Amino acid sequence: MATPIKEWSKLEVRAVMRFLFSNGTKPSEIHKQIAETYGEGAMSRSRVYQWCTWFGEGRTSLGDEPKSGRPKTSTNEENTTRVDELIRCDRRMKIPARLL
Repeated sequence: MATPIKEWSKLEVRAVMRFLFSNGTKPSEIHKQIAETYGEGAMSRSRVYQWCTWFGEGRTSLGDEPKSGRPKTSTNEENTTRVDELIRCDRRMKIPARLL
């Protein structure tokens, strides 16, 4: 039995999955090989099946799709500085509770 790879990236694991899937390997066998090579925490069985479904539908991208919701850049240095300046200009300014 091979020694599990301790350092890996999601893209690396997905590329291996895509390779195995394109060679006709079944999702259950892909999961088994991924778990043996990268460790149990590399990817869940359901996620392997999901990626195999996407590859079967023609997906070629290995990266994550953009997610909906508030962007992570909404709290950045520029916005923090602007809010700080507004508060310093008018200390009586009220911030609605829904924004806190």
